[in-house]
Amino acid sequence: MKSGRRALGIAESYRGTDDEAATSTLGGAVVRVDRTVDDLVFGTCTVGGTDATDTVVDCWRRLDREDVAFLFLSGVAPAWYNVVDLERVAAAVDRPVVAVGYEDSDGLTDAIDAAFEPPERDRRLEVYEALPPRRRLEAGLFVRSAGVDDVTADRAVGAFTHDRRPEPLRVAKRAARRVDAFRRG
Repeated sequence: MKSGRRALGIAESYRGTDDEAATSTLGGAVVRVDRTVDDLVFGTCTVGGTDATDTVVDCWRRLDREDVAFLFLSGVAPAWYNVVDLERVAAAVDRPVVAVGYEDSDGLTDAIDAAFEPPERDRRLEVYEALPPRRRLEAGLFVRSAGVDDVTADRAVGAFTHDRRPEPLRVAKRAARRVDAFRRG
């Protein structure tokens, strides 16, 4: 992959509060494949809500960066099961979307089922169960992708990964933590 190729990574930071309307900070980092950080963007989504998909799309639109080739997400359920609809994001941003996980898992169906009552549970499960299948990469990462074939998605993750974490997601997580700490004082 050429050294100027860019990906937007979006990751979450949340430090719990007693606030009933708690929000989680989503940080976005545009990083080139040569690890140069090129831009940042931030948003919030509701803890336990259903607005994470809209927040991700809003971050993309506010960046207004036609040169970004991929959108990476750290997981599919930030902010206490605020499940991101990968297909909807891919359609809205007109770019490949790849969600990256770091641990093997039996999935979130049982956890969502236990945490919510209908209709909130049913909405989350509908989005979650419609997600593309999760697959393991040789690097020990787990990915789901939309808007791109598996081979291209896997190559992109590999090209941006240094020390087991895609660099756009590593930078996005650090930036989100700093903004979250600032917001919460």
